[in-house]
Amino acid sequence: MNTLIDYLQNNHDQLLYVIGAIALIVELSVTGLSGPLLFFSIGCLITGGLVSIGVIEGWEFEVLSVGLFSAVSALLLWKPLKQFQGNKFVQDTSSDMIGQTVPVSESVTVNGGKVRHSGINWNARLSDSAKIDMIDVGIRAKIVAVDGNVLIIE
Repeated sequence: MNTLIDYLQNNHDQLLYVIGAIALIVELSVTGLSGPLLFFSIGCLITGGLVSIGVIEGWEFEVLSVGLFSAVSALLLWKPLKQFQGNKFVQDTSSDMIGQTVPVSESVTVNGGKVRHSGINWNARLSDSAKIDMIDVGIRAKIVAVDGNVLIIE
């Protein structure tokens, strides 16, 4: 065990490679490429490379450069990697009623009202993003969400 510790104390570049690789493996397997371990891993690997070629010497500069390279990689890669994480809008599939168009049976406002679905009058209210204040009786509205037993419509 002492030989391993002595080896890592004398070969900081190898230690940085190991730490960077472990951080990258944890990032990819646990957090799914969405956390700061990716940037820390990049900082460790770049610093390890610079230590290998002799540009950086001393543990103080190694720690500083890991932090700097991690911050720079986060600044440069945050937006491009954010695009790979999918759409910001995720379709709500919690109910089979979502997306259906139903007639309003009692005027609907943000505070409440009723719509008719499958022969039953359901409590309903306007969504927060609705552009109108009220939907009158007889007008057809689209169900955009379900909150308990209240249908959210637009």
